[in-house]
Amino acid sequence: MERKITFAIEGMGNVEISAIAGENILELARKANVAIDAPCSGNGSCGKCRVKLLEGEIESRITRHITEEDYAAGWRLACESKVGESDAVIMVPDIASAYRSRMKIADLTDTAEIEIFNTTKTEIFGTGIATGTKLTKVSVELVEPTLDDAMSDLERISMELEGQLGEAVVPTHFAVSRLPKALRSSGFRADCIIEERNGAKYLVDVWGADEEHKLCGIAIDIGTTTVSAVLVDLESGDILAKASSGNGQIRYGADVINRIIEATKPNGIKKLQKAVIEETITPIIRNMCASAKIAKEDVCRVTIAANTTMNHLFAGIDPESIRMEPYVPVFMDFTGFYAADVNLPVNPNAELVIAPNIGSYVGGDITAGTLASMMWNSEEMALFIDLGTNGELVFGNADFLMSCACSAGPAFEGGDISCGMRATDGAIESCTIDKETLKPSLGIVGPEGTKPIGLCGSGLIDMVAEMFRCGIINPLGKINVEGERIRSDEYGMKSYVIAFADESETGREITLTEVDLDNFIRAKGAIFSAIKIMLESLDFPIEVITKVIIAGGIGSGINIKNAIRIGMLPDIEHEFYSYIGNSSLSGAYAMLISEEARDKVTELKNNMTYMELSSNPNYMDEFVASCFLPHTNASLFPSAMED
Repeated sequence: MERKITFAIEGMGNVEISAIAGENILELARKANVAIDAPCSGNGSCGKCRVKLLEGEIESRITRHITEEDYAAGWRLACESKVGESDAVIMVPDIASAYRSRMKIADLTDTAEIEIFNTTKTEIFGTGIATGTKLTKVSVELVEPTLDDAMSDLERISMELEGQLGEAVVPTHFAVSRLPKALRSSGFRADCIIEERNGAKYLVDVWGADEEHKLCGIAIDIGTTTVSAVLVDLESGDILAKASSGNGQIRYGADVINRIIEATKPNGIKKLQKAVIEETITPIIRNMCASAKIAKEDVCRVTIAANTTMNHLFAGIDPESIRMEPYVPVFMDFTGFYAADVNLPVNPNAELVIAPNIGSYVGGDITAGTLASMMWNSEEMALFIDLGTNGELVFGNADFLMSCACSAGPAFEGGDISCGMRATDGAIESCTIDKETLKPSLGIVGPEGTKPIGLCGSGLIDMVAEMFRCGIINPLGKINVEGERIRSDEYGMKSYVIAFADESETGREITLTEVDLDNFIRAKGAIFSAIKIMLESLDFPIEVITKVIIAGGIGSGINIKNAIRIGMLPDIEHEFYSYIGNSSLSGAYAMLISEEARDKVTELKNNMTYMELSSNPNYMDEFVASCFLPHTNASLFPSAMED
């Protein structure tokens, strides 16, 4: 017998769906397109998919994430709950779906972000790389047909274009379908969009000469956690609009491995493709076009920078081989790909230009980011670090480039941390601790007066560094003090109270446990051990680095001193560090307005050595040595103990 399950989404209204007894609540929410954050993809380990039973009954149990008090109050984990024998109303709290709309991402109105973006643009095109694409606008004025001159519209415009361009133009179905209205609306005067493809010229679109229109393109950065895009006037290079959102795929897991596993399930690839295209990118495009008063058909080129897994899922291609030995993706480069292939709401003839992948875990976001970093045009020994859901590194200069990816896990984006969260309102993004009282002072995302909910990546780095500095934790990440802020469970596992119940937005204590600390130390250890192994493979010491370029979701908020204190980043001069913003989007933008930039990204990919860390015999030893605060070799971090 069917049951009616109502998801009462806090602040957004209700969604009803029919279900049968025994159906998993998290899977049911996914089927109903209800966003519930589940970084662990429903295996019960993260405890983030908390929902509240308001009416009826569901089958569930008490877990380590749901106390007896929580259970009595109606709280359940969606992934550990099933439809029962009655209808039910389930409240989805705002924090469970906030990643879709309130994630903190630098916006175009952010002066610092604009400056970074424009600086990157100036540097790239100051190297001699020219702007300009294979799209051109050609204006025609045709003789109107008469009874004595009954030549078809297509023949008429084809002859005129061949006369102007010196060669025949291949028509496309979309352009021909727009031809009758375009010609007759403007007295047979029209603007044609011509694109060169494989040595031939194609008629991509046609507008009446009196119609308002622009030749535009969109650059998109598809991150595992967030998606950002810019709408650009291709003739001037001006940015007309910018938008961003949480990646709708998040509800299927925080990292690419969980997404790949989800893709192997029945209809999994289609669900994941729909989540990123229909639920995420389509609203972004529509919002930008509406903001700039641009018709979607005006968008005749799209560039995409994404990691290898995101590229596959965007294209609707099975990514399973990425995680299976010998870890070979279906494609590195992908050409001949158009908007109509994936129903993207732009001109159906718009080419989808994907920044090429380097390996299974170093994708087009890194090739595009490397372009934006400018390290390929410098003699300085530079280290490029993209910190987000995954950790990718590039080391080198104008003479060589080497890349690798490390399995840092989702800790920097809130996964694997009991109080972890993404950078939405209520996230603790910075912290200092008083060494005498052990009381923390918190910087919180959101309007003044916002109460804390949990820790985002930059706040987690600060919190661990401050706990270490104040002696709350030892080099192994174990709590070695007592006091009102220290809790201990029945197993002797200790935790530090960041905010008491009456200080938090949820009415529950925000604590950082020794399990959390262990997970974080492994994540930071993965970053530093990757840096060290990559340098050692080239027989370089840490001191050879004279420039560190940090990009990615949490890069702007990182306190460099604290990141060094815990042994996450090399202990070199702080002035060597710089933040480049969303380098992936900057690189995609350069590829959008420049065919030469697109070729340069491909050249960087072809000339970059990809290092598979798991095949390096010394990597595991170095990783273990790095899982210590700051490191088992204290000489690598001489400034770490400075107060």
